Amino acid sequence: MTGGAGFLGSHLVDRLLAQGHHVTVLDNLYTGTRANFSQHHNKSQFEFIEQDVCQPVTLAVDEIYNLACPASPVHYQADPIATMKTSFFGALNVLELARANKAKVFHASTSEVYGDPLVHPQPETYWGNVNPCGIRSCYDEGKRAAETLFFDYQRQHGLDIRVARIFNTYGPRMHPQDGRVVSNFIVQALKGEDLTVYGDGHQTRSFCYVDDLVAGFLGLMALEGPLDRPVNLGNDQEFQVVELAEIVLRLTKSKSKMITLPSPEDDPQQRKPVLTSARELLGWEPKTNLEAGVIKTIDYFRTLLKAA
Repeated sequence: MTGGAGFLGSHLVDRLLAQGHHVTVLDNLYTGTRANFSQHHNKSQFEFIEQDVCQPVTLAVDEIYNLACPASPVHYQADPIATMKTSFFGALNVLELARANKAKVFHASTSEVYGDPLVHPQPETYWGNVNPCGIRSCYDEGKRAAETLFFDYQRQHGLDIRVARIFNTYGPRMHPQDGRVVSNFIVQALKGEDLTVYGDGHQTRSFCYVDDLVAGFLGLMALEGPLDRPVNLGNDQEFQVVELAEIVLRLTKSKSKMITLPSPEDDPQQRKPVLTSARELLGWEPKTNLEAGVIKTIDYFRTLLKAA
């Protein structure tokens, strides 16, 4: 698993080890941390390799999960060239490893391939509205290029690929400084700081709890036979950003106030997945309602801040 020390990857590691698999994690720890899998350090079926996915790797594997790439604007915009390289060269190296092992390979793509969408909600058939020259394009276009590479390897080399387009996901082990709205609001509320709302706050997001998303990963990987299209994974309940802020303030019992700041360049105004493919192919549904998931995430950040 590339990116297995990160937020999503570490939760997937937990589930795969619980199922009895041997898991090798490859991560350069750019945004991930060893603390995310410290509970597995002494397990014989777990191995960690500190390495950049842009460097080729030789391993004997049956299945590959490609989750390597910084996913928050703060981190992927800090070094946009490295982000683009991770998306493309990382995908290339993963696909060559899969080809050498005749292994099934999963790719974590993103709803950002839809850009600031002109179609709402977003089905997998929508090609997107992406600015190829903007500050977000290193991630948006990097992920789009990686998808192209995956499907070309399927057509040209017959690889068994699975591509998931991930919508906003939250939960324990999020990076406290990743700049994403859930972690931002919770950390600010717990510290008694103003909650920063970008734009007018009426832009929408659909928030999926991490456990539900990982169940979707496993279901997608368990499908029999090749899959020749990407699949949206996320939650199709839509919330305005100000609604999320109000939920966080109420659940943390914080006295913080909301302040508005200018909207970042190319910030999507609407996000909501069409989940028909996931429901029909996987029998999968997001199960965790927003308040229940936010409570668990608040507990995690409260513990993390106290320890710090």
